[in-house]
Amino acid sequence: MADTMVLRALRGRARILNLNGKRLLRVPGAVGSLTLLTVLQLKNNLLSQLPEEVTALSNLTVLNLGNNSFEKVPEQLKHLKSLQRLHLFGNKITEIPPAVFDGLENLISLNLNNNLLKQLPSEIRNLQLLENLSVNHNQLKEVPKELCTLQHLCELHLTNNHLETLPEELGYMTNLKELLVSRNKLIGLPEGLGKLKKLKILDVAGNEIRTFPSTIHDVPLQKFYYEENPLLQKKPVCAVQEEEVLSLKEITARLILSHLKSTDSVLREKIKEHPKVRTILSNTNVCALCGQEFLDIWLECVKFVDVKKLSCGTTIAIDSSLKMKKSSNLQLLPIRVLLCSYKCFNQQHNGIFGVAIQ
Repeated sequence: MADTMVLRALRGRARILNLNGKRLLRVPGAVGSLTLLTVLQLKNNLLSQLPEEVTALSNLTVLNLGNNSFEKVPEQLKHLKSLQRLHLFGNKITEIPPAVFDGLENLISLNLNNNLLKQLPSEIRNLQLLENLSVNHNQLKEVPKELCTLQHLCELHLTNNHLETLPEELGYMTNLKELLVSRNKLIGLPEGLGKLKKLKILDVAGNEIRTFPSTIHDVPLQKFYYEENPLLQKKPVCAVQEEEVLSLKEITARLILSHLKSTDSVLREKIKEHPKVRTILSNTNVCALCGQEFLDIWLECVKFVDVKKLSCGTTIAIDSSLKMKKSSNLQLLPIRVLLCSYKCFNQQHNGIFGVAIQ
């Protein structure tokens, strides 16, 4: 049946070939002769590999391999230079050969939902035109920082994985509009989130988040889903302050950071010769009260912001139906605050609380 359909397509100089749901164990090699083909549908079959002949499909823009039996992404795909949309959902994929992404520079949309991936290769940075990446329902334990170099990415869907953190470099994806990371193991969100000035939808429901980054005020959210997280609650308790003991590394870093504020600083020129030092100092924090820069988190605090004041156009949603509505049972949202010392903490700090470990 499939061979007959391919022959008909050849005679008709077809641009679209639909072989969905034919229970195919193999793709007819004659497909490679359909050089005018722009869309190839192979969804809902029993395929585990592609023939070498598909590499001749130089005009192919859409390839659907969803719901098959692939255990790794076929390496032949790297030859499909015109490919824009690739569907690989519902397979058994555990591996993405790094070389696959070398030839997919025109890819706009990649769907890898419902597979068995534990990691994404750093070579994903080669997909510089990618706008939509969906890797829901996999086994990802981390997101490579190289992913954050994809400046055209608008939608990033990572629901139902095993992520514990997101890279600080997330803030580089300045065109990101949707970030869906619900049902993971995230213990927090990076401060870099505040750089996402186009982010409209953020879904972090069902994680292990206790507080939100201080920069969340800077994100123009329209929909924000955070139900089923063990958020901190405002329950003041007595605590004993420990004596401040800064490490030598921290003392040195604070001294250097202070000098760097001077435009004629000799250190500014010297540091250019030491890339490791530049890397260390690039991960600094700023005290929310005095504005002093510091290296390691000295005192993590929290302030509780009225959900109504945070929203200002943001929809706070607490149910899984993703409807536009505000939570009725959560009035205060815990926002992370970083301070450089107990000296700052003991000032009049307008509702800033230390985080008690119980």
